[in-house]
Amino acid sequence: MKTKKAPLTPEQRWKMTRRRFLIGTGSLGVLAVGGYFGINEGRPAMVDAIEKSGASRGGKMPAPNLWFELKPDNSMVFYAPKFEMGQGIHSALAQIAAEELEVDWKQLTVRQADSSKGFDPNIMFTGGSTSVQDLFTPLRTAAATMREMLRLEAAKQLSVGANEIVALRGECFARQDMSKKLSYGQIVAAKQTEWEIPKTAPNLKARKAFTSIGLNAPRVDVRAKLLGQAVYGYDARVPDMLYGAVARPPRYGATLKNASAGDASNQPGVKQVVIDLKANFAGVVADTRTRAREALKFLNLEWDGGTSMGQAEIEQLVTARDGIGVVIKKRGNTDANILTGTQVSGEYRTPFAAHAHLEPLNAMAHVQATKIELWVPTQSTSSDIRGVQDMVGGEKREIVVYPMQMGGSFGRKGAQSAALEAVRLSNAVGKPVHVGWTREEDIQHGFFRPPSHTKLRGSLSSDGRINALDQVTASGDILFSVIPIPEPIKNLIGFDFGVLSGLFSPYDIANYRVRSHRVKLPIPTGTWRGLGIFPNTFALESFMDEMAFAAKTDPLDFRLKHVPNTEDGTRLKRVLEDVKTRSDWATPPESGRARGVAFSSLGKTLVAQVAEVSIFENRIVVHRVTVSIDAGLVVNPANAALQAKGSVVMGLSSTLLEKLTVKDGMVEQANFKAYPLLTLKQTPPRIDVNFLEGGDTPYGMGEPAIGPIGAAVANAVFALTQKRIRDLPLEL
Repeated sequence: MKTKKAPLTPEQRWKMTRRRFLIGTGSLGVLAVGGYFGINEGRPAMVDAIEKSGASRGGKMPAPNLWFELKPDNSMVFYAPKFEMGQGIHSALAQIAAEELEVDWKQLTVRQADSSKGFDPNIMFTGGSTSVQDLFTPLRTAAATMREMLRLEAAKQLSVGANEIVALRGECFARQDMSKKLSYGQIVAAKQTEWEIPKTAPNLKARKAFTSIGLNAPRVDVRAKLLGQAVYGYDARVPDMLYGAVARPPRYGATLKNASAGDASNQPGVKQVVIDLKANFAGVVADTRTRAREALKFLNLEWDGGTSMGQAEIEQLVTARDGIGVVIKKRGNTDANILTGTQVSGEYRTPFAAHAHLEPLNAMAHVQATKIELWVPTQSTSSDIRGVQDMVGGEKREIVVYPMQMGGSFGRKGAQSAALEAVRLSNAVGKPVHVGWTREEDIQHGFFRPPSHTKLRGSLSSDGRINALDQVTASGDILFSVIPIPEPIKNLIGFDFGVLSGLFSPYDIANYRVRSHRVKLPIPTGTWRGLGIFPNTFALESFMDEMAFAAKTDPLDFRLKHVPNTEDGTRLKRVLEDVKTRSDWATPPESGRARGVAFSSLGKTLVAQVAEVSIFENRIVVHRVTVSIDAGLVVNPANAALQAKGSVVMGLSSTLLEKLTVKDGMVEQANFKAYPLLTLKQTPPRIDVNFLEGGDTPYGMGEPAIGPIGAAVANAVFALTQKRIRDLPLEL
C-alpha cells in the first residue's frame, strides 16, 4: 500500500528554494539573485479542476532565474521575464520588486530579459491575465531575499549585529547609530567574498505596510514611447540586414503544387528567391522591404487544394443543436424541469473577428553556423524556440530570442509564424532577414476569433426564479489550435479548453446543464483577447435579461435575486450593487436613453458593467459605461483602470462594428476600410472604472473587462427599443 507523503513545512520549502538561490547567486563586484519559484462522466470533473486551478503558468520555476543586478555605482537593473505589449506589465512588476527590495521603484531600470537570461521557458510567457498573479509571490520572495543578503553583508561591513541593520530606501543603516549606513551600491562595491543566503525564508510585507504596491505610479515605458525611442519588432535593425516577403495562398489550406523563381530573381534589389515545396514555402529576399514585396508578383506559383467554403456553410457548421456536443457542466435534473413553468429560449451568434493590433506580425532572424538569433515581438519565447528547433531538425545550435516591444497582440503573437519565415530566409542567404507583414496579410492570413452559436432554454418558476437552464454552445478551436495535443486526444476530450472562459452562468440555478460542441473549421482560428469570454458572456447575459423580462423583474434585481449563497456569491453581489449605485440605475436616464447591465468573470476577477445608450440616425450610440471590478489586490490602480477601459473599447468595437466573412475559402475583408474599428468619435465620453477592495493577491486584469460590454449594450438597446438583437455586431 502506498503511503502519502507529508506536505513540506515552510522551513523545508525554503531549504529547497535556498539551494536554487545559491546556484543563481553571483559574487564579488556584482550581486545577482535568482528565484524558483468512463470520459463522459469525467468531463464535468475535468472542467471543475481546470476552473479551480486557474490559467496560471508560473507556479513552478525549476531553473535558476536572475532577476536583479546591483552594481557598485548604485545602479539597479530589474530583468523582466514578461513581455510588454502595451498593458504596462513592466511597470507593475517593477513596483512589486521595489516593494520588497526596499527601494523607490524609480531606482529600478527595467530591462526585458531575453531567452538566454536563465528564466524557465514557462515563465517567459505573457497571456491570460496571468503575469502579475504568477509572479507576485516569487518576485517578492526574490526581492526580499536580496534585501536580506544586503542587510547581512552590511552588518559585517559596519561591524554590528545583523538584527541592528535596517534596509530602507536603498540603504542599510544601524538602528542605534544612524551615521553608520551604506548604500546598496557601497555594499556591493566592498564585497569580496561569496554572498550569504539567509538560512530562513525572508519575511514578506503585510499589505498594510505596502508603499509601492497599490501606488498610481507612472509607467516605466512612457518616456521612451513619448520620445519615439521605444523599439518595436518592426523597428528591429542590425548591420547588413536584408528584408523578406513570403507568398500567401489564395485559399486556406492550399498547398504549393509547383513553383519557380520566374522573373523574380531579375527584379531590382533581389538577393535570392527561396522555394521549398515540402514546406509549402516561397519567398524573396531583397535589399528593401518594398522590393521584396514587389518581386513576389513575378514568381511562378501553382496552388492546389484548400477550402472553397463560404459564409453560409460556415454558419451551418457552427450551429448549436439539441443533442449534440459533450456535457461539461451539470447539476440537478435539467430534463425533468426545463419544460415546467414559464419557458424562455434564445439563440445568439458571434462572427469571426480579427485581432486588429496596430503592429502587424513581424520578426527578424540571423541564422549562423552555431547560433540562431531572433528579434521578435512575441508572447512566448518557448513557442518560438520550439518552432525553430522543429524547422532545423537535429542541428544543435543555440537559439536566442530577443523579445521586442509589441504594438498590441491580444493573443495573435503567441504563435509567431513570421519568426519561422525569417529563419528560413536568413538560412538561405546567410544574413539577418526581417519579415514584416502588411495589414492585408495580417487580417487575411492570421488566425481569427472563432464564430460561435449558443442555444439557451430556461424555465421560470411561479415566484420568478430560474428553475432550469439548458445551454449548448458551438464554436471553433481556440487553444487546441496552439496546444500540441494529438487530434485523437482532442477528439476524446471533446471540448476546447479556451471555450470555457465565460461559458458558465455564475447564478444560483438548481438544474443546469452545459454542452460544448467543438467544430473543426477549415479556417484558422485561435486565441483572441479573453478567449471565449466575450462571445460567451454576450449570449449568457443577454439571455439573463430575456428571463428577467419574462419574470417581469428589473434586470439588475433579477441578477441579485439569483446570487448564490457562497463566498463567490458575496463578491458577485458586491460588484452588482456597486455598479447599480455608481451607474444611477435607480434613476431613469434622460429622455431617449436606456441602460443595460451585464456581468462576467475570468479566473477570480469579477466585472459588472452598465452601458447607457441612445439611437441616432438608426445607429447605436454609447454615452457611458460604468465598470465595477473585484480583481483582488491591484498593483497599480491607474494603469489597471486603463486596461479596463481598453477592454471596454475593444469589446465595444466588436459589439458595434467588427465582422469577418468568408467567400470562396478566404476572408473577404483585407484592411481597415472593409473591417472598421471603433473611432475616438464613437467611443463613450465616460468610462467610469471602480475597483472594489479585494483579497491580498492579484487575480488578473488584462482581459476580464472585455466580457460584459456586448451584452450590456444589447440589453440597453432592448430596454430602449423593445427589440432583442441576438447577433453581433448589433444591427438595428
